[in-house]
Amino acid sequence: MSLASIYLQSVLSRLEIHRQLGLKTIHRLDTAQLHWQAEGEPNSIAFIIKHLHGNMLSRWTDFLTTDGEKPNRNRDQEFEDDNTSHEQLLQQWNEGWDCMLNAIRSLQEADLEKTVFIRKEPHAVVDAINRQLAHVPYHVGQIVYIGKMILKDKWESLSIPKGQSAAYNKEKTGNK
Repeated sequence: MSLASIYLQSVLSRLEIHRQLGLKTIHRLDTAQLHWQAEGEPNSIAFIIKHLHGNMLSRWTDFLTTDGEKPNRNRDQEFEDDNTSHEQLLQQWNEGWDCMLNAIRSLQEADLEKTVFIRKEPHAVVDAINRQLAHVPYHVGQIVYIGKMILKDKWESLSIPKGQSAAYNKEKTGNK
């Protein structure tokens, strides 16, 4: 297997982990909770979902052939409350992720040597992918953190629960 193939498989694997972390959080919350904002008006989970949706569709639709900032994208609107339902937010979540992951799955090794543009700025394809690998997990972390703030003591860990590292390691490695 070539380094390019290993890289693309790694990217897909890492992104899928973050997709699932966000999805598990979204499923735990109701519509009102998805629209909740802490004092100071930071982003709600709904805003973040709408932003990722807009970003992913813009960046990954016709990825190799058109600028990654599509003229029909209205980024500012992604941060406006429009009472989007839970079902609509899930649809946007899945549509954005499917667009991005399908575009990455369609890449050939030779595509990694090409140049794409985002806001008319040239990016190596690898850099454009890495840009998403930084951007998307950043926002998924926000989603998980907000979900944890909302659910408080009802939150169930998405990874290794506090105080359970030794038991987890023992189970994974078989060491006592």
